[in-house]
Amino acid sequence: MKRLIRSFGHAIDGIVYTVKTQRNMQIHIGAAMFTLLMGWLLQISWSDVLLVFFSIFLVFILEMVNTAIESTVDLVTGEYHPLAKTAKDVAAGAVLLAAILAVIVGIYVFLGPLLEFIN
Repeated sequence: MKRLIRSFGHAIDGIVYTVKTQRNMQIHIGAAMFTLLMGWLLQISWSDVLLVFFSIFLVFILEMVNTAIESTVDLVTGEYHPLAKTAKDVAAGAVLLAAILAVIVGIYVFLGPLLEFIN
């Protein structure tokens, strides 16, 4: 049981590290809080809330994987190497794709309720 609790502690340490040190994660958290607040104010359906949560967590997860890859590459090499650049660029690209997906989901979920609210 102690090992399980310790492993949860390590996972939480990783989340805290990412939130404290990664500007993009902080931006993602701000965007997520705003999105969830808008979902509450616009009273979006529970199924749409699920889509929003899935999109938010996908972006968070990939931002953390990106941070892990960048940290590992920096540990292995302190100098420029084309493969190190590729690893970092691909990981950042995965985050970008998830963020684009989150925007598409946001448009799908919020456009109708937002137009109703404005009219």
